[in-house]
Amino acid sequence: MYLTKETKAEIFAQHGGKAENTGSAEGQIALFTFRINHLTEHLKKNRHDYNTERSLVKLVGKRRSLLDYLKKTEINRYREIIKVLGIRK
Repeated sequence: MYLTKETKAEIFAQHGGKAENTGSAEGQIALFTFRINHLTEHLKKNRHDYNTERSLVKLVGKRRSLLDYLKKTEINRYREIIKVLGIRK
């Protein structure tokens, strides 16, 4: 399994404040970005895996929704998370 309990805790600790703060928008965006990067690498090797491709598109949409929410409510947090994770737009 590529996403262990320790990896999730580390991601939330870095971006969500604490490892227990799993509901923060920044933590969720960071987790989605980690999963998107993993699925992208998987699809480079397995081009005809359409179920994974669909999952990737859904994850990108969820991340986009959270980013739009942050942009609308707190623009500074949005700019910071974009810069830290290296997300375009």
